[in-house]
Amino acid sequence: MSLFSSFELGNATLKNRIAISPMCMYCAKDGIPDDWHLVHLGSRAVGGAGLIFTEATAVSPEGRITHGCTGLWNDQQVSAWARIVDFLHAQGTVPGIQLAHAGRKASTDLPWLGGHPLPPDAGGWTSYAPSPLAFNQGYNVPVTLDKGGIAKVIEDFASAARRAKSAGFSVIEIHAAHGYLFHEFLSPLSNQREDDYGGSLENRARLLRSVIASVRSEWPAPFPLVVRLSATDWAPGGWDIDECVQLAIWLKEDGVDLIDTSSGLNIADAKPPFAPEYQVKFSAQIRREAGIATGTVGMITPGKEADDIIYRGDADLVLFARESLRDPYFPFRAATACGAEVCVPKQYLRAWSSAT
Repeated sequence: MSLFSSFELGNATLKNRIAISPMCMYCAKDGIPDDWHLVHLGSRAVGGAGLIFTEATAVSPEGRITHGCTGLWNDQQVSAWARIVDFLHAQGTVPGIQLAHAGRKASTDLPWLGGHPLPPDAGGWTSYAPSPLAFNQGYNVPVTLDKGGIAKVIEDFASAARRAKSAGFSVIEIHAAHGYLFHEFLSPLSNQREDDYGGSLENRARLLRSVIASVRSEWPAPFPLVVRLSATDWAPGGWDIDECVQLAIWLKEDGVDLIDTSSGLNIADAKPPFAPEYQVKFSAQIRREAGIATGTVGMITPGKEADDIIYRGDADLVLFARESLRDPYFPFRAATACGAEVCVPKQYLRAWSSAT
């Protein structure tokens, strides 16, 4: 295997193992993606990535991180996404959408305006979580999801999956990492419930698994289904890799095709040991012990480094975020570094031709 070998993900064939990680742009209006999103995602498709994920796309207005987040809770949003999806398909790229609910990290201002939590009297909205525990000092204390609220979350994800299919997406990813709603349920540090959704790992995983079932009712196999997980909270007594492996085993049984492996961001004062490839060991362990395909992400920059990860069998995909922001055409450079064929669009051939 190499970074530039093809990969079968459900019924989708990726031309290479480079994926563009979900990256919030915070510039949608009423959840509707616009020309910025078309150019942002489209340039990375022209740049040769095999799979491109949208940013975290909220399944409900209350599930947004900011008022600039994209959404998929109405048909107007479907039409806007369809235009973008058509362009991605035309470039030979597989388009994926990340469906998300921000949980207790919802209702914040735009990052370039400080990213501060927004109270209702400043244009904010009610945030929801497994327990009434604020993410950090200054954050709104979330409302505890009751059984009715949980049922709504499950239905919202099913409805969003149905709309994703209508928009023409090829892959759905459920965001269960980075301290958002499902990660909050998974971690004993943010979930202090005493009902069927708290306590044991089986209970803490119940909401996510119920959502997977509801999504699969609208997005049946072999349509590819991916889940992004944080492998650890990087905090004592928190969510850890051993529980994550067990969850991955269950998710495979539930019909999930790949675990997109990240870490952290559920505990505000946690200190991850940032370094090149610092999360690769988690994708490797989940792949080995759960027997499911994985993706890895985080501080992976050189193309040869990514190629080595695939060659060693530590992951099936390598996801790029900041490196892709720096250079949308990163896959072309990576192909050159790895000695692979550089497949550029015909419109750009003169820049890659040996002729002068």
